[in-house]
Amino acid sequence: MVIGDRYDLDDLPLGQGGMGAVYGGHDRRLDRKVAVKFLRLPDGPDEELQRRFIREARILAKLDHPGAPVLYDFGTYEQRLFQVMQFIEGVTVADLLSEHGPLPVPWAAAIAAQACAVLTAAHELSICHRDLKPTNLMLCPDGSVKLLDFGLAMLRETDVAGRTAQFTRIGQILGTPAYMSPEQIQRGVAGPKSDLYSLGCVLHEMLTGNQLFTGPTEYAVFDKQVKEQPPRVPGVPAALDRLIAELLEKEPDNRPPDAHTLFERLQPFAVDLPPLPGFLNPSSVPSPGRMYAQMVGRVR
Repeated sequence: MVIGDRYDLDDLPLGQGGMGAVYGGHDRRLDRKVAVKFLRLPDGPDEELQRRFIREARILAKLDHPGAPVLYDFGTYEQRLFQVMQFIEGVTVADLLSEHGPLPVPWAAAIAAQACAVLTAAHELSICHRDLKPTNLMLCPDGSVKLLDFGLAMLRETDVAGRTAQFTRIGQILGTPAYMSPEQIQRGVAGPKSDLYSLGCVLHEMLTGNQLFTGPTEYAVFDKQVKEQPPRVPGVPAALDRLIAELLEKEPDNRPPDAHTLFERLQPFAVDLPPLPGFLNPSSVPSPGRMYAQMVGRVR
């Protein structure tokens, strides 16, 4: 399939989510590999899903950070909305855990810290991701991490009357139960500290290899998120275990104040990262991204 006489799409999608399918493709005009996301409307036209898809594109266009995918183009093809994005090579944290098992402390901390860097940029723009989970974190061959899928992200804007924009149907809970904060479940509201709670769930899972809360139904998981205290993480430094417990506090006010603070507290654990054979390029392969980051990291 060719879109707009420009984008050649692969026959099969790379993946599918709640809002659409993502295809690999080739940009004829600029001769580069791209990812194309189509809005999926299985039950016919849906104005809310279309608004959400447009909002995701605007958020990606606004969020200028190396840890977030770049939006190249946006448009309509045969009455279907699509986004053209940077094609990202790598493996999701979900697949990494499935193949590798629990991650060493330095890698779990490094992945979480990089996610914090993206969240810091997003939160400064009043953007909340609202669906942070292992399938939305991509580990690239150079060791960098990308935060994907802003389809449920919320941009706290106001309309001309000064009212906060509403994108969620009354009574509808959006997100993935295993990573949703208690306030999202109970009140349907999300803020920056909701993203920190979700990241706490991911960090716990990276270190144990298991989802924090599971159950036979979504509502069983919801109940545990709201009421049950998370188990401690065995075999990790006590300070990291306490930090995870803070992230998973039921009350947002009891969590770390922001993503930047969390980044600083994770840094001491993200040292001497061991090799991850099969997932990263060997150290003998030059990494322009790491070279660049090393110099930026020396700026004080």
